[in-house]
Amino acid sequence: MRSAIVGHRVSVETLNVATSGGGSVEDDPDSTVEAFEQSTLTIKANVQQGSRKNQEFVYLRIWQRPSRRPLPTGGNVELCFEIPFARVLPSDPAPSSDGDAAGSSGTAATAAVTSSSTAGGKKYVIYDVNVRLDGPEPDPHPTSIERRYTHFLRLYDGLRKQCPQLLQGVAFPKKVLMGNFSAELIGERSAAFESFLDYIVTVPSLRESEHFLEFLQGDELRRACQLLDERRNEFAVPLLESTFRILNKIFLDKSKCVLLLLCRLVAACTTSPIPHPESEKWAELALRRYEHVCDTDLLVLYIPLLQTCLHLWWQRGRDRSLLEERLDEMGKKGIKVKGGPTLAQAIHALEPRAETT
Repeated sequence: MRSAIVGHRVSVETLNVATSGGGSVEDDPDSTVEAFEQSTLTIKANVQQGSRKNQEFVYLRIWQRPSRRPLPTGGNVELCFEIPFARVLPSDPAPSSDGDAAGSSGTAATAAVTSSSTAGGKKYVIYDVNVRLDGPEPDPHPTSIERRYTHFLRLYDGLRKQCPQLLQGVAFPKKVLMGNFSAELIGERSAAFESFLDYIVTVPSLRESEHFLEFLQGDELRRACQLLDERRNEFAVPLLESTFRILNKIFLDKSKCVLLLLCRLVAACTTSPIPHPESEKWAELALRRYEHVCDTDLLVLYIPLLQTCLHLWWQRGRDRSLLEERLDEMGKKGIKVKGGPTLAQAIHALEPRAETT
């Protein structure tokens, strides 16, 4: 277990960057202020979403990691889980008209709640979990998810029931009744959570478990499916993109969970009246990934994927001859290539979700 991490306070000026659409809060290793912000920070944010403009938002106390984890040595590339900061928020934050589409994707918008929602609500800590493939240089495309203590606890309990022997030597932070929001406790928990995730990915049976997959994508996938049902694909696509990038860092390129999510992303990009600007990029990637796929479950998605790409190529004025040849070859083998399910329907048949129809 790695030692506890003492964090830094973040200034109001730095927080303003987050609310204005800038990057994540940066570390200030030279800061001499106290380790934890004890007061509530109120910031005006101009939110360009629906009717929610110029509303007052409240950022509660923030903990920040003092330094990033060291890069691997010897030219190796290693998967890295790091919690760079944590926030204390009130429970049941009021969703924005469209901004709630961000879900738990790690964006600054999800850290903000209207001041009216703080009255009488219990507080909780959100940990920003950064997932990276670091080498001699930091991962140029790190991806983050936001998780609460209960997410980690659910993961730990599920794995302990499934593989008790493998969890015997794993120390997990216990619930506490007092001091939940102290800098010391949040630093200790952050270190423990990082070690826990590091351990999971080194053990194949834990890494491939449904409990770990649910931890990585469950909240975002449910929200994305809900948005797709509401025909708000433009908000579902960023969630699916972020989740795909996380799974793609952890699992093999042709893993079932990776390909299934990639096909969900293609379907989300192509079922709108106007295809998503990056629909071709994701469709081309899916076609490349499907070369030499042997998983019979996943092969049921290949014909719908080809049909989707064929229609997309037609919309974009691209040459469709190669796709048509593949479909013709499959038709000659007795495979039904016309009148079958759409890509979205085939995905739902393979992995039904309560939010999708």
